[in-house]
Amino acid sequence: MANPEDQIVITEVDEGTGVARILMNRPKKKNALSRKLMFTIVDEIKAIRDNDKINVIVLDSAGDTFCAGQDLQDLRNDWSSKNRARWGDYTGSTLSIALLLRGARQITIASVRGYCLGGGIVLMNACDMAFAASDAQIGMPEIIRGSYGRSATPTLYHSGIPTKLAFYIQVSGRNLSGTEAARIGLVTGAMPKEDLQAYVAQLAAEVASRNPVALEHAKIAAYTEMDLPFEAALKVDEALAHRMRVYTNPLGDVEGYLASQKGGGNLGYKAPK
Repeated sequence: MANPEDQIVITEVDEGTGVARILMNRPKKKNALSRKLMFTIVDEIKAIRDNDKINVIVLDSAGDTFCAGQDLQDLRNDWSSKNRARWGDYTGSTLSIALLLRGARQITIASVRGYCLGGGIVLMNACDMAFAASDAQIGMPEIIRGSYGRSATPTLYHSGIPTKLAFYIQVSGRNLSGTEAARIGLVTGAMPKEDLQAYVAQLAAEVASRNPVALEHAKIAAYTEMDLPFEAALKVDEALAHRMRVYTNPLGDVEGYLASQKGGGNLGYKAPK
């Protein structure tokens, strides 16, 4: 069995709970994104997304930092080589990871503590939800070294936060705390760092217990409809609802559901699959 310290990514797949956890494991490098790390994350996501028993993917990190961004020395070596990527080729990049996370059937959750900078923001924003430690430091320092934040920029401006706040993050080089990021909606929520992993694990297991067809269609509907005019979104939603009913019956256990909700909301009810 491989020594965990030698694994650049540690993946835990729990088919019992329906949750897979991808752990970036370069703690001494603050989980800076080398080419090898990015290629390995891509391979792990591809393996997990085809597992029908996994409904949630958690993106996490070893050590005290989520991701310090691109490994700049590795990036410089790659930039100076003869093997530069062609236009539109995202192979082995943060964008390749972002596209896989967005395109995966599973719901994806980022667990962010310590620093989340540059390329780390790409990974965080690519997840459907993100929770941060209150004292996490989230930002785009690229402007300080003479860049505008390639790859992080499109995910930032598509994160749903106000444009003027996005500009502040992009061009000031200053970091937001996890609490501040939650306040503006850049992350889903923030909490003391000692509570973060347990909370994310509990939420992931709860979400993973839901009907996988409903989860998949919720994700398709969200990303398909969010940028459409309202009337067009309604039409797409109707088509998706019909598609969902080919695979599952959301009205198949009305009596059981109503009985479970007497006295208030009951998160413990499980819809039949």
